[in-house]
Amino acid sequence: MRSGFLVIDKDQDFTSHDVVALARKSLKEKRIGHAGTLDPMATGVLVLGVGHATRLLSFITDGSKTYLAKIRLGSATNTDDAQGEIISVAQPEKIATITDLQITDELAKRTGDILQRPSSVSAIKVDGVRSYKRVRDGEAVELEARPVHISSQKILKISRADDFVDVEIEVTCSAGTYIRAIARDLGDVLNVGGHLTQLRRTHVGTFTI
Repeated sequence: MRSGFLVIDKDQDFTSHDVVALARKSLKEKRIGHAGTLDPMATGVLVLGVGHATRLLSFITDGSKTYLAKIRLGSATNTDDAQGEIISVAQPEKIATITDLQITDELAKRTGDILQRPSSVSAIKVDGVRSYKRVRDGEAVELEARPVHISSQKILKISRADDFVDVEIEVTCSAGTYIRAIARDLGDVLNVGGHLTQLRRTHVGTFTI
């Protein structure tokens, strides 16, 4: 009987369920689950519980997580990330007025205990149906804001090209925090729109690669 944890470096375009299915096939063990979903476009740490260890996954899922994220300011999408359709593009002259200090200040205002509205393309259930399924069916879904804790948002790089501003940050946050929502909200408050273009999870609690 195999029991324990596996720390997987998930590749892009794989769902968390895909990784679990591959692990079940490879280990010939049905009792495998994961501690915290990673979107298909995201890479990085995905913790799998095997055998009796699946009983402990909830404790890991509820722990803090750290991400490296790249946010594009200047356009918004219907999924708040690069996999969605572009729904708005800011004028170049408006993008040019955004300063590094503004970006820093707005991220600082959204650090600590905050209320965050999850992305509508999420696994949260609305009347028993996943929100992302409702969106795919053409429904307009706006989820209620919920409390989350963002321990830190460290700016790693700000670059400007092609009438956009790309912001690379490291975020440490509580379970239930949506990095896509951070990108969306930063773009909204700066009145230029924003979405997530890259995401890598580097830590789940004490687990890392």
